[in-house]
Amino acid sequence: MADTQSFAELLLEQSPASFWVVTTGGVFQTVYGDPTCILGKPAAELTGHKLADVMDPEMAALWKSRFAQAAKGERLHLRDRCGEASWSVTVFPIRIDGKVRYVGGFAHESTQWSKAEQELRHTVLGALKAQEFERAMLSKFLHDSVGQNLTALGLQLDLIRMDLETVSPGTCGRIGDIQKLLETMMEQVREYSYELNPSTVERAGLRSALDRLVTRIRERFTGSVRLNVDPSLKIDPRFAIALYQIAQEAVENAVQHSSCSMIEIAVKSTRNAPVLEVRDNGKGFDPGDVAGGCRGLGLLSMEHYAAQAGLDLSITSNRNSGTSVRAAATESV
Repeated sequence: MADTQSFAELLLEQSPASFWVVTTGGVFQTVYGDPTCILGKPAAELTGHKLADVMDPEMAALWKSRFAQAAKGERLHLRDRCGEASWSVTVFPIRIDGKVRYVGGFAHESTQWSKAEQELRHTVLGALKAQEFERAMLSKFLHDSVGQNLTALGLQLDLIRMDLETVSPGTCGRIGDIQKLLETMMEQVREYSYELNPSTVERAGLRSALDRLVTRIRERFTGSVRLNVDPSLKIDPRFAIALYQIAQEAVENAVQHSSCSMIEIAVKSTRNAPVLEVRDNGKGFDPGDVAGGCRGLGLLSMEHYAAQAGLDLSITSNRNSGTSVRAAATESV
């Protein structure tokens, strides 16, 4: 038995992975391997100490939230980065006599899996670019063909109505009803064409585009949506398009996934460069959470638009507060 335990400890101590056991009060009971990349400190500096005493406040708050979830019986599957390396992390409850007494965790490097994921991301980004082209073509068709034909049809009905005004007033009334229906259809086509092709931001301006976005969101979101755009800020069109697309994705994510009651969109200037911030007061998420799907298509799209325009993108969130998406130009407008 002693030999078995000795071998088990040798395995844990010399494994390329790291293992730890934490009390529900946040004290590191036992730590094996080198957890520096994940927990920020070597095993010797963690063992016997509370996480708040050995970690910086931001990291301590993150791990406190993770340990608290595991203490409630959840199992977390996370992904963290350390330099160029990717690490897979699992945090889980340890039960004694049916009750959660400790929180366990282990981490192992998964860089090769991340490379495969990166290849998949490039494939998805290629599909996004193709989708952008198709959306632009459809928008052009709706505007140039459907929209203009509807306008021409309305003008023809005007001529017919004028010809029949003295001959058949009743028919003129029905023609007027048809024209009202056409006007509604034309407005819907314009709105859909605009939504499909954000490049119209170049013509309408970022403020106008965000106004329309907020109007559409308010139609299906029961919470508060606030928009604040610096009126003196002049933004390069390539930045404006990307900022609009990122704002649209961030707002959609907030409406669909955060259970928030407030969304705030702000565009301001920092050292003559535009900065977009989209904040919500929803349930938030752990940025390292793999199982939670936080790195879904919405985030991938935001990263894509930011990279195309040369914007710095950062997302701050945790489960105890809302989410903040920030996109900033790295050069002056």
